[in-house]
Amino acid sequence: MTKILKVFARQVLDSRGNPTVEAEVTTSRGRFLAIVPSGTSTGEREAIEIRDGGEGYHGKSVNEAIKNVREVIAPEICGMDATKQKEIDQVMIDLDGTKTKSALGANAILSVSMAVCRAGAAVEGIPLYKYLAQLSGRKGVTLPVMQLNVMNGGKHAGLEDDIQEQMILPVRAENYSEALRMSVETYLALKGILKKRFGAFGILVGDEGGFVPKVKGVEGRLEYMTQAIEEMGYSGRLFLGLDAASSEFHREGKYHLYGNEYDSGELVEFYAGLVSKYEIVSLEDGMAENDWHGWTELMSKLGNKINVVGDDLLVTNVEYIQRAVAEKCCDTLLLKLNQIGTVTEAIEAANLSFKSGWKVIVSHRSGESEDTFIADLAVGLDTGQCKFGGPSRSERNCKYNQLLRIEEELNDEGRYAGAGPFKIGDACQSSVS
Repeated sequence: MTKILKVFARQVLDSRGNPTVEAEVTTSRGRFLAIVPSGTSTGEREAIEIRDGGEGYHGKSVNEAIKNVREVIAPEICGMDATKQKEIDQVMIDLDGTKTKSALGANAILSVSMAVCRAGAAVEGIPLYKYLAQLSGRKGVTLPVMQLNVMNGGKHAGLEDDIQEQMILPVRAENYSEALRMSVETYLALKGILKKRFGAFGILVGDEGGFVPKVKGVEGRLEYMTQAIEEMGYSGRLFLGLDAASSEFHREGKYHLYGNEYDSGELVEFYAGLVSKYEIVSLEDGMAENDWHGWTELMSKLGNKINVVGDDLLVTNVEYIQRAVAEKCCDTLLLKLNQIGTVTEAIEAANLSFKSGWKVIVSHRSGESEDTFIADLAVGLDTGQCKFGGPSRSERNCKYNQLLRIEEELNDEGRYAGAGPFKIGDACQSSVS
C-alpha cells in the first residue's frame, strides 16, 4: 500500500484571471497536482464551487474551499491507499453530505480527486490515461474527434440572446495528428478571412479561443467557417457543430434569439433549418435545461441525423442521465468533471451513457488552466470525442499537445475515432470496436 502522506491546496489563477483551487497530494512516489476549471454558463443543477465573496478578486477568491481541503479533507484521507480512488472519493462525498457538494465545495473536492488519481497512476507505474481506463473498465486506446470552438458567441463573447459556440469537427482523418493539423489549418484560414473582412478587431478571441467578429447571427458565422473549410480543401472531412447554450436565452417559457421569440417546437424547426443548410453533425444544449418536453421534440426531429448533446440538462449526473434516457431527450453526454465533483462519479456517468447506447464528449470549461487531465480522461474512457476550445490559447493547446504525446505513446495500439468510412449520422461514434 502506498499511503497518502500529505494533502495541501493553494489558490492559483485560471485562464480568465479568476482564482481557482490547486490541490497537491504527496505520497512516497512524489507530489501530484491538479487544478480545477470553472464555467461561465453553468447549469443550475451543477455541483457548486465555493467562492468567498467580499472584495478579494471581486468576490471570487477560493480561500474557504482551500481551507476545507487543508482542514477537513486532508485529516480524513491522509493514510489512505492512493490507489483506492472510489473509496477516497466516497469519503469526500460523505464529508460534504450535500447533493450539490455545497458544504465543502465541488472545487475543493474535485481538486483532491484529480490529484489522487494522478498519485494512483504513479503507484501503478502507468500513464494517467491507462490508469483511468483501468478504473473505468475501458480499453484506453481511442484518440478523440475534437470539437474546436472557432467562433465564439453568447456569454463567451459578451453577447446576449445568441448561439454560444460554433465549432469544427475533423471527423474524417487517418489519425489524430492529421485531424489536428487539418483543424489548425482551417482555423488559421478562417483567421485570414476574418481579418480581411473585419480588420484586426475581427480576429480577437473569446474565452475559449474562438474568434468574435461582429457577425450577425449564427448563419453568418457558419458561412465564414464553411468558406474556410472549402478554402483548405477539407469539405467532406471537416464538419460543423453548435453549442446553443439555450438556457441563456430562455425566459418565461420562450426562447429569445436574434430579436425573435420561439416556442420549443419553433426552435426545433430553426435548428432543423440550420442542419439542412449546413454540414452540422452535433448540437449541444439545443433546448433549455428544464424544457424536458422540448428536448424530446428535438431528439425526435434530429436524433437520427446528428449528435443531440446534453450539457446543462444532464450536468454529468447519473440521475438526470437516467431520466433523459427514459424520456429519449438526447443521445450524447457532455462530460464535465466539475459539474459532478469527483473522478469516480464522472466515470459512472460515462459508463451509464455507454451502457444506454449514448456517445460521450469530454469537455473543458471556459475558465481553464495548464492542467491536461481531461485529455487523458478522453483517451482513458475511450469517449471518441472531446471539446477543448479553439487552438489559440495555451490552456486549450496544452490539451491538444497532450493528445499528441498519448498518440505517440500508443503507437499502433491506438486508433483515431474519426478513421474509416462514415455517414454523417454516425460520424462521431464513441465506442471501441
